[in-house]
Amino acid sequence: MKLCIRAHDLGVRGTEDILEQLERLGLDGVQMVCYKAYDEIPYAPGAITPEKAAEIGGAFSRAGKIIPLVGAYFNPVHSDREKAARGKDIFADYLRCCRAMGCDVVGSETGSFSDDPWVYHPRNRTEEALQSVVATFSELCDIAADCGSTVAMEGAEGHVCWDVDTLARARRMIGRKTRVIFDLYNYMDADNQRDYLGILDRGLDIFAGEIQLFHMKDCNFARGRRPVQVPLGTGELDMRAILKRIKVYDSEAVLMLEETTGEDIPHAVETIRRVWAEV
Repeated sequence: MKLCIRAHDLGVRGTEDILEQLERLGLDGVQMVCYKAYDEIPYAPGAITPEKAAEIGGAFSRAGKIIPLVGAYFNPVHSDREKAARGKDIFADYLRCCRAMGCDVVGSETGSFSDDPWVYHPRNRTEEALQSVVATFSELCDIAADCGSTVAMEGAEGHVCWDVDTLARARRMIGRKTRVIFDLYNYMDADNQRDYLGILDRGLDIFAGEIQLFHMKDCNFARGRRPVQVPLGTGELDMRAILKRIKVYDSEAVLMLEETTGEDIPHAVETIRRVWAEV
């Protein structure tokens, strides 16, 4: 198992400080969102270059740290079509540069007609929405194929690919190589939150062999609304049951802390490593 974190959750910017924090915290690597981790790389077309990517990748390699995913999240169904197109162009830039970073996978969620923030909208659960997402990600998969990289997709209950089966259907419709970012918490809503192990079991079955990494979170259940995220290891999720299932699925899985920051990081790291060793 490799235990990683989003680079921008470390509270520092720049390669040297990121690597220093990874070593201090006993973490193996990061999900890299360059425009959130580097002052000199804005969220703009052309901002990431092969040279910048190679500089980052070389430093991580020398430090023995990994980048299992490059994040370039955008909303493909945003009503501002220029904004959606810009996000797709930036994603394509990262597909072309990610291999120089030592990573061949670039990921995004599937967006929402709510625009900003990406939350539930009734149009998300329509055939129109799914067809739009499929068209956009199909184009990106074609770009990925040309440069030896891969697109990863992440579902979430408030987005177009709102459950495991809808994401699976979208990937079948795309019909090209893709990977999956699996975030159990993202799929939980007011109705299904207590069946979270059933959601995990379904995901492990339907995405067998195709999960790039697991986003790790914890939460408390909430009556009549979505569960509330809390620091990992302090909530109501049965981490033993979750990690046991993931370990059976893949003993070399990449587990990615997400939205775990500050003083919550050491406890999360200790919890996952301890429970993983026990199950």
